[in-house]
Amino acid sequence: MNIHSADRMNAFTESVFAELTHLKKSQLAKGHHVIDLSIGSPDLPPPVFVQNKLKELVELGNSFAYSLSGTADFNQAVADYYNRSFSVRLNPEDEVLLLMGSQDGLVHLPLVLCNPGDYILMPDPGYTAYFAGAKLASAEIYPMPLLKENQFLPNLAEIPEEIIEKTKLMILNFPGNPVPALATEEFFSEVVQFAKKHNIVVLHDFAYSELYFDEKPISFLSVPGAIDVGIEMNSLSKSFSMAGARIAYAAGNAEVLSMLGQLKSNLDYGVFLPVQAAACLALRDTSNYLDQNRQIYKKRRDLLVNGFKELGWTIESPKASMFIWAKIPEGYTSKSFTIQLIEKANVVVTPGNAFGQWGEGYVRIALVQPESEIVQALENIRKSGILHTQVK
Repeated sequence: MNIHSADRMNAFTESVFAELTHLKKSQLAKGHHVIDLSIGSPDLPPPVFVQNKLKELVELGNSFAYSLSGTADFNQAVADYYNRSFSVRLNPEDEVLLLMGSQDGLVHLPLVLCNPGDYILMPDPGYTAYFAGAKLASAEIYPMPLLKENQFLPNLAEIPEEIIEKTKLMILNFPGNPVPALATEEFFSEVVQFAKKHNIVVLHDFAYSELYFDEKPISFLSVPGAIDVGIEMNSLSKSFSMAGARIAYAAGNAEVLSMLGQLKSNLDYGVFLPVQAAACLALRDTSNYLDQNRQIYKKRRDLLVNGFKELGWTIESPKASMFIWAKIPEGYTSKSFTIQLIEKANVVVTPGNAFGQWGEGYVRIALVQPESEIVQALENIRKSGILHTQVK
């Protein structure tokens, strides 16, 4: 029997993460202790009150029905969170939409808005799900370079007019993955005017809204006029360490959310009701959990940045997010440096070019290991001599 995949699968080749996993397994098979700083999966547990709520509700038989959509309480909890955290007022009935994790919304929104051949403006380097969503919708991609000289903000003035005329969607991500840059209110205001002028929907991926160190990130929806042109997606995966629970939401423009909701009604049956109830507690929490979480990630950030500096590798300290975007030493490519770190130091990071052509020359380092492992990673790198080896 000959089984052939559909042509569209040609766009979904094996990712660089699969290659990294192979190299990691190879080192593990040799008996090495490997420290993985590549995947942005929180190693910290969710709040105890979240765990307890899940335990309580899982034992109730009526918790296992289809939820179909976000409960009224979940939608209200999102609205309450936005009002309290960003002074943004949302109508919970039509300006909030439940998602099965941010990736659910990020990948499916292009299907809702784009016909084959339409353009999507997206950050480069950018999260890989953006590219997957565009390919699934047979949309064209126009990369917006994120460059240090422009504070890693896209330069909208450089986008060609012929591309703008064919564009349906712009994707933004601040604080970002892999680039942990912060947007300014002036930039978001420029985006709103640009989107209104050219009839482009804006999607702001706000998954790292609560992982900040030096200044609080700005919600796109807090900028005047933003709700007229776009939506914001946020997740409990990173902020509340609920990654495996797969719960997130989109908020903002009611028309866009209605369209996405129509598609989702044909794809899934909602998020497990106990998970929604636990998420409501998290969104309404006023304890110091998030502050404590931020302090843990901040200590990890400082330990890595200062440790690398002592080894002769000076990198920029991020103001937010769970990642460090590090310019690699001279003489390497992103991939060759990553391979050297795995094979000689048993440390796994992600090459920057995995996130787009403008990521070449960088690596992404995730703050997802305890301090003891970070100290060991620094020692492994020191002993390896990688930072003092120039590749010809």
